[in-house]
Amino acid sequence: MGELYQSAAGASMHSANGGMQPQFQRAVFQTAAVDLRGAPADEGFEVAFAGRSNAGKSSAINAICHQNRLARTSKTPGRTQQLIFFSLDDERRLVDLPGYGYARVSLAIKANWQALMGRYLEQRRCLRGLVVVMDIRHPLTAFDRQMIAWGVAAQRPMLLLLTKADKLGRGAAQSTVAQVRRSVADAGAPIFVQAFSATNRLGLDEAQGHLSQWLELPPLL
Repeated sequence: MGELYQSAAGASMHSANGGMQPQFQRAVFQTAAVDLRGAPADEGFEVAFAGRSNAGKSSAINAICHQNRLARTSKTPGRTQQLIFFSLDDERRLVDLPGYGYARVSLAIKANWQALMGRYLEQRRCLRGLVVVMDIRHPLTAFDRQMIAWGVAAQRPMLLLLTKADKLGRGAAQSTVAQVRRSVADAGAPIFVQAFSATNRLGLDEAQGHLSQWLELPPLL
């Protein structure tokens, strides 16, 4: 599926340097929904996070928001089975989509999760960007590619966040980022690729920068 995607200019690898967007710290749990009828009104700005269940999605959300327990992490992958909405203010939200591809649940439940995510990406007008979280050691699984294909079909800009970059040496991490960029080189939607680590905050500023742009947050003074 590599020929389906295009990489936009990716972010370089460096640690956060203190240029924090304070709006992310204000994120609070808003609601959980099993379908779109239970979602907040389809207005304002949303950025959604998707990823294989053991890719570190919750840890990435917590790191970006400078909080420890905003998104619930679990030793049992696949815990997130709903659309989880976090509000930054009255107009802006982050959305934690159900983890996919790993959870030990029935095929019927997995099919329902996939259908829910597909409907969300296709129908949610306020969705301004999609973050696809992937373990840098195991990127672009079949499930990741399906999520990217949905994002392309929905014409949403995407950030491929290659997490757990602290598990690799710098050279290996940079090589993987370059490989993923080549694999998504021909999409009809902008795709950004960067390394990330919730442990040492690698790439945190860059990730916040993408989200700030999509959410139209005011610039830092």
